[in-house]
Amino acid sequence: MNRPIDLNYESSPRLSAQLAQLWPQLQIEVQEEISCEPLLSEFLIPAVLEHSTFNGALSAILAQKLSCPTLSQLSLRKLCLDGYEADPEIVTSALLDLIAISQRDPACKRISVPFLYYKGFQGLQLYRIANWLWKNDRRALARYIQSRVSEVFAIDIHPAATIGNGILIDHASSIVIGETAVVGNNVSMLHEVTLGGTGKDTGDRHPKIASGVLIGAGAKVLGNVYIGE
Repeated sequence: MNRPIDLNYESSPRLSAQLAQLWPQLQIEVQEEISCEPLLSEFLIPAVLEHSTFNGALSAILAQKLSCPTLSQLSLRKLCLDGYEADPEIVTSALLDLIAISQRDPACKRISVPFLYYKGFQGLQLYRIANWLWKNDRRALARYIQSRVSEVFAIDIHPAATIGNGILIDHASSIVIGETAVVGNNVSMLHEVTLGGTGKDTGDRHPKIASGVLIGAGAKVLGNVYIGE
């Protein structure tokens, strides 16, 4: 039951202003964090304050989290920056995800918290890089990123899946999203959510989740089914 899902976000002057304020706000929050807890300066300065742009900081935190002996932090940072330059919508999606978390997660009082610590946010941004690689026929590297994200964050999102903007993945452990799954805009999901296949079908075999849906903890949505707005 494959129905079209609108994955375009509506830009507006108010939204544009919000997006523009996120980077200065993130810097201010991190400076305040260092003032309160100087021991974190060796983490927070390289992650945020030594960068002049949101893109630079995002690439740094993702590379720090995912790097390993077979894929260096420097290589991962360059890969992310290449993706952001080639497709600026990846960065816009990250900013919209931060807004979504701050609006929908009562435990999140500062945007720096998901940026620095939430594996749901970080794993999703690495999926966006893997998805960019997949679309550009760099599928071996996309699968490698998927595997590393699964190992580090316990989140398994196929690089070919289609995911919109303004996504909240709360707690995020044991999230599985299959190859032909489609997730609309402003969707929220808790931990242990599976958007999977039944094991009986091939081709287009995963769920389609329309915009605004909340999927509760432990939910298993299987097969090419449609969940409406």
